Amino acid sequence: VQLQASGGGLVQAGGSLRLSCAASGGTFSSYTMGWFRQAPGKEREFVAAISRSVGSTYYADSVKGRFTISRDNAKNTVWLQVNSLKPEDTAVYYCAAGRMLSRAPRDFGFWGQGTQVTVSS
Repeated sequence: VQLQASGGGLVQAGGSLRLSCAASGGTFSSYTMGWFRQAPGKEREFVAAISRSVGSTYYADSVKGRFTISRDNAKNTVWLQVNSLKPEDTAVYYCAAGRMLSRAPRDFGFWGQGTQVTVSS
């Protein structure tokens, strides 16, 4: 499956963005979808994940209550609504597809190219 992330940008602290990830070339509904992020000089970290059937969602503690992951299997798309942004949310955000609901990057075999989110203070 190929993934194309979009929707990043430069926002002020407290602002919002809606990140999108469009999938093609596979059976989207058969994949768990996740969002990860990587800031300069840091390791890639888990942000959120959603199960195949939209039954379960997981969030990193640092984004819980501010970010919302959702998907539409008919549109082959997963979104990450990011609200109340903080400067520490600045990173490249990646969408990923995997076979199991997990927080570990190693459990996701397909990755998009990333979209930059920059939050100014």
